[in-house]
Amino acid sequence: MLPFTWLYTALAILRNHLYDIDLRKSVAFDLPVINVGNLTVGGTGKTPHVEYLIRLLLKNNFQIATLSRGYGRKTKGFLLANSDSTAETIGDESLQLWLKFRNQITVAVGEQRILAVPQILAERPDTQVILLDDAFQHRAIKPSLNILLTDYNRLFYKDVALPAGRLRESRHSAKRADVVIVTKCPPNLLATEKQTIIQNIQPYTRPKTPIFFSAIRYGMPQPIFKANSTWQMPSLKKSTSIVLVTGIAQPQPLVNYIQQNFTLQKHFQFPDHYHYQTRDWQRIVQYFQENATSESLILTTEKDFVKISQPAFESLLRNIPLFYQPMEIYFLENETQFEHIILENCNFVKA
Repeated sequence: MLPFTWLYTALAILRNHLYDIDLRKSVAFDLPVINVGNLTVGGTGKTPHVEYLIRLLLKNNFQIATLSRGYGRKTKGFLLANSDSTAETIGDESLQLWLKFRNQITVAVGEQRILAVPQILAERPDTQVILLDDAFQHRAIKPSLNILLTDYNRLFYKDVALPAGRLRESRHSAKRADVVIVTKCPPNLLATEKQTIIQNIQPYTRPKTPIFFSAIRYGMPQPIFKANSTWQMPSLKKSTSIVLVTGIAQPQPLVNYIQQNFTLQKHFQFPDHYHYQTRDWQRIVQYFQENATSESLILTTEKDFVKISQPAFESLLRNIPLFYQPMEIYFLENETQFEHIILENCNFVKA
């Protein structure tokens, strides 16, 4: 596959060069536009990092809008999330943000983000900050801050471009990043390993580009349907038997967490952005009923929760101990420095 990778990389380099020399135009807007993206195809943790930014900016009284393509949706064009939105209309990740923050923020989707930003501002004129989800390759918009994520388990400098590898473009595209975050790190990551990673990233970034390290914190499982609140949550311990259901790009960190803390009985793994069918859950429920113990439960992710918690599935699942696993990211160190970078970028809007 390497010849195809060389061709793909050459075309990506040419495209970026045309933007760099202004033969293709990048538009900057008169408000902060923060991009959270990556070089790797899928699974670097963009949505939980966007959630972190939302919480930080809400705490500092900013009016926020998020904008993504709405991956996995079955609609086209520009849409704003509302109480009637589903994963099929705005995508699972956008719906996750809407359900979590509701009327505190604006959640928008649109394939042509260069057109979607003015539409957001027309419909939500009080917007002060726009968060772009997964737009590192969307050069038509020039963000005020470009945050590049790279998974600790799949660091971009160890990879090559598609189709031989999983990079969307050359490693050297990291030079567009204003901030780099190494995601999904082990909580006890050694200082010596951090330094090695930094030294391997720096040849691809601009001088003095700050590099941070984040990890995942898992919370207490939550019931998917209200009827599940009648279920007694088993006392979570090593013997707790988990049937895991995932439809995400990189489930391994959650798998590792479950294996380290509980007993993973079975993992039903579906593709990223998967739209569940009734037959899928009939199969899962049948397996669970045939193998469950008093300490068993079915666990899924927040991203899957928004697709499962639909009326179409409730009659089948409401009497099953079905829970989703909340998660959030945190910084291993230098969190105050990261927050300062974000707020400094945004504060000119309040001047």
